[in-house]
Amino acid sequence: MLAIIDYGAGNLFSVKNALDHLGVPCAVTKDAAELEKADRIILPGVGAFPDAMKALGETGLIDTIKEQTKKKPLLGICLGMQMLFDKSFEFGETEGLGLIHGTVELMTPPDLLIPQIGWNRLIYNEKCPILDGLGDEPYVYFVHSYAAKCAPENVAAYTDYGGNVPACVFSGNVYGCQFHPEKSGEKGLQILRNFLAL
Repeated sequence: MLAIIDYGAGNLFSVKNALDHLGVPCAVTKDAAELEKADRIILPGVGAFPDAMKALGETGLIDTIKEQTKKKPLLGICLGMQMLFDKSFEFGETEGLGLIHGTVELMTPPDLLIPQIGWNRLIYNEKCPILDGLGDEPYVYFVHSYAAKCAPENVAAYTDYGGNVPACVFSGNVYGCQFHPEKSGEKGLQILRNFLAL
């Protein structure tokens, strides 16, 4: 069983719909016992980092999430990926989950609009199982103004938006997609299948 963490994230049910389409049993939950029973965990997210971390903290699940990622795979999506890092500088400085070392900072691409909204290409960097079988130059769907800054060895793929922007990250059992797999057509569904196969 897969658990989707419920802390009020706006993309929670679009993620669940994609998993339902794949026929995957999943529970939308804020119950620590459900996370402990699950085989895999997804952390969704859209919106502002400080608000999301506050809402997640109010569920009482932060320590449970950190403990469970020692035992099983977790996938952070969009803002959920950003929350995996040590801290963000969106609307001040806010501590993240610290599951991957790095920070989240405002993108400043020259001559490009912020936020990045739309389809963009993945540029492979490090071998990562959740990107298996996507073929050459897969395109996925992004909506974001802030981006991770982290060690290259934690970046499975970049996208080019006025420079290399981490698009898929990983460390141990922890994976993150800055883009929305659930809105990225067949390529996105393949990423979810790969995560389910870990």
